[in-house]
Amino acid sequence: MKISTKGRYGLRALVDLAQLGGDAPVSITTISNRQGISERYLEQLMSLLKKAGLVKSIRGANGGYILGKELSEISVGDILRALEGDLEPVACPAVKTIQGEEDCNAVDQCVTKYVWQRISESINRTVDEIKLDQLLQQKGE
Repeated sequence: MKISTKGRYGLRALVDLAQLGGDAPVSITTISNRQGISERYLEQLMSLLKKAGLVKSIRGANGGYILGKELSEISVGDILRALEGDLEPVACPAVKTIQGEEDCNAVDQCVTKYVWQRISESINRTVDEIKLDQLLQQKGE
């Protein structure tokens, strides 16, 4: 599985917002300048993050973005899923079966589904365990 620039830049933007924003809104321009990400691209990412409830926008002269939840409530998995979609390593219906989605006609005979399911579980567990507050602690070390 490969994380695109959407996931990487979005995660950087939220860490920036978490570290330097606090309760005060942070503008796209400020994040863009600090992170070296284009404003236009950041606007697209923030729109997706806002839709997922991870950030809130504040209008006005001193407007910008603030976090939509507490640092300890936002996981890397939340951010990546909001920007990337699901985090499945392969397009296999058997992997999605774990999450209650449709099946395929070869699922009963397929032995590789076990590999994809384990990889998927491991990826999801790992990104869901890492919270924004932990990332800030890592940055401080």
